[in-house]
Amino acid sequence: SMLKYSGLMMLLCLHSSIFAQSSANKTHADTLWSAVTRNLYDAQNKLYYETTNKEKNENPHSYLWPLCGLIQAANEMEAIHPGKQYMPTVITAINAYYDKKAPAPGYDSYVVKEKGGDRFYDDNQWIAIAYLDAYKRTKKKWYLEKATEIYKFMMTGFDTVSGGGLYWKEGDKGGKNTCSNGPGVLVALQLYDATKQKSYLDTALLLYNWVNKYLQAPEGFYYDMIHVPSLRIDSATYTYNAGTMLEANVKLYHITKDKHYLEAAQHIAAGSYAHFFRQGRFPYSYWFNAVLLRGYEALYAVDGNRQYINAMQEDADKVWATESDQSGLVGRKTDKDLLGQTGMMEIYARLARIK
Repeated sequence: SMLKYSGLMMLLCLHSSIFAQSSANKTHADTLWSAVTRNLYDAQNKLYYETTNKEKNENPHSYLWPLCGLIQAANEMEAIHPGKQYMPTVITAINAYYDKKAPAPGYDSYVVKEKGGDRFYDDNQWIAIAYLDAYKRTKKKWYLEKATEIYKFMMTGFDTVSGGGLYWKEGDKGGKNTCSNGPGVLVALQLYDATKQKSYLDTALLLYNWVNKYLQAPEGFYYDMIHVPSLRIDSATYTYNAGTMLEANVKLYHITKDKHYLEAAQHIAAGSYAHFFRQGRFPYSYWFNAVLLRGYEALYAVDGNRQYINAMQEDADKVWATESDQSGLVGRKTDKDLLGQTGMMEIYARLARIK
């Protein structure tokens, strides 16, 4: 019975330490949300700043990209704080980038009233992903409508040059990137989940097969892009490219029940972990790592292997211990960037809810 007792105590300790961990993660996410609102939000214009150094910023306000991170983080904040609203303020800001021009409405890379900018397919996709996550959680029709509109815009970036795939940026036919196709697969799969329209699944598989044919490394991570028309591969590697394709495989496994997708997901998870995780750290771009965590979280829910979640937790603990400042912001530089804050906020919020 002493053995039984000590076993029970160990279980209780483990439980309370996991609970303490979860509550610390939640606190960090809350701290970051408040710090962003205090230091990086322009309440008068209802827009955000790129970094805390407003004199040195390229523009008066943030590019769209950091808001792609913030809208997803806001969704995760709502998920861990049921009943509280985090998304509306961010949506109001994102709406200032909305551009109805032909061939389809989408979001500019910069505030339309201030000067606008090019439209990047991935910026638009990240927003659609967050909106579809919010739709699944809240069932608010508006999220589905906006995501469907973004899907239509995204597909204007598709052609059969280089065997298929989506370009990175509207009007630039120089290359097709994993970062505009991986999230494209996710948008299509989420729309399929929401509507059960087969055409979305067809698109997802079309893009999925193209990325795997041209841009996957044998070890399981992904190369950055393929130049068009030369088909030369840019072999730079980023955590987020592994993350979107990892999550896509898990989603395809749920939809098809085909074990092949689960095995592919486990291969990407193992390959990305071996490639990126060094000395207890992931590479320095918090937001890229947040996208990788999305994939790890999806896989963990299926196979229960905590190795990758533990690695993310180890990195997140080190960020808070060594890279956070008095104002509650994180980063290795004096000037704190909005994108970085959103990445860590999403990571802490996700880790807080993973059981």
